[in-house]
Amino acid sequence: MRTRTLLTAGILAGPLYVLVSLVEIALRDGFDATRHAWSMLANGPFGWVHSLNLIVSGLLVVAGAIGLSRTVRPGALLGVYGLGMVGSGFFAADPGRGFPAGTPEVVPMSWHGSLHFVLGGIGFLALVAACFLIGRRLDGGLAVFSYVTGVLFLIGFVAMAAGGGTAAGLLGFTGAVILASAWLSTIFAHYR
Repeated sequence: MRTRTLLTAGILAGPLYVLVSLVEIALRDGFDATRHAWSMLANGPFGWVHSLNLIVSGLLVVAGAIGLSRTVRPGALLGVYGLGMVGSGFFAADPGRGFPAGTPEVVPMSWHGSLHFVLGGIGFLALVAACFLIGRRLDGGLAVFSYVTGVLFLIGFVAMAAGGGTAAGLLGFTGAVILASAWLSTIFAHYR
């Protein structure tokens, strides 16, 4: 496949994931962004939509990473991030904190919830590493954008994981996901 086509697929990944997730949030009863991580949208009657969103968006990131790795060696790390998204789509996060409606506040972690967290975490760390390694190859504003995205994404992920589901931790991570999605599209577009 042509490099430009692969990079175009990567450009689409971030906006697709964010827009579909925002539509889901608006339409899903009981979802509260200050109490629930986006991954929890994979639960309930329409959970398949979020799972499919993760898988398709992840595959688009992988395609973009293949195109990018033809130009920039650290592009392969974005492939790991994309595969983390795909894996997280196949292994749903656990429900809890009252979502979907009727779910108890505390639910024991399941094997698929554990795999979701592990695969997502591996992907997130690969994304942070890619931000720094790709940033080293860039100049000016794009380099700064890469470094800032890497730092803020890492802080957001740690805050969410360590914060026990606090509103600040969840909203911080949500902002970091949106920022990272914009960074992905910008980087793929730059190299396209």
